[in-house]
Amino acid sequence: MKSRLSVAGLVVVVVATLAMVGLAGAQEGEKPKMTPEQQKEMETWMKLATPGPMHKALEPLIGSWTVKATSWQAPGGPPQTGTGSAESSWVLGGRFVREDFDGDFAGMKFQGLGYTGYDNLKKKYVGTWMDSMGTMIMESSGTADPSGKVFTLHSTMPDVMTGKTMKVRTVTRIVDANTHVMEMYGPDRTTGQEFKMMEIVYTRR
Repeated sequence: MKSRLSVAGLVVVVVATLAMVGLAGAQEGEKPKMTPEQQKEMETWMKLATPGPMHKALEPLIGSWTVKATSWQAPGGPPQTGTGSAESSWVLGGRFVREDFDGDFAGMKFQGLGYTGYDNLKKKYVGTWMDSMGTMIMESSGTADPSGKVFTLHSTMPDVMTGKTMKVRTVTRIVDANTHVMEMYGPDRTTGQEFKMMEIVYTRR
């Protein structure tokens, strides 16, 4: 909550500063003046709002992909497979990666939409996901390993079979320039032990 309030405060400062700039600029050619505190707050805001190396690490996800998905209902259970395609692109000036997913899974048409980025304030990777098999939005956050090629994000989502909330972990591995893999792990309904629920392999078209 404190971080959100801090950001909200910075927004107010930016808006107020812009308002003052508008008034001060009434005389053509006059440069806007800010107090040292306002200048510092503006610089802090701009730094937080600027994409950096952590965002650039997501560049391998950008492109057009052929997708193969495999899922399991229980550990050791029979796999279900599906195929599809995905288009991933930068949005908002390189701040977030948007993924548009379209496929066929277990005989059903499937569409998904996700956003992944890096929150400079939280110092974490963040993401959202929504799809045609539900009415919820999954929010996640996490970190990258030292290589910058393995991203592990954690989230909670409802178990549609039990109505309870379950913890989910996703791991995205950049294999090479033309391949990346996303794995999703969640609890077994019987034992509660984590197992791999899904694997999606992306191959560049």
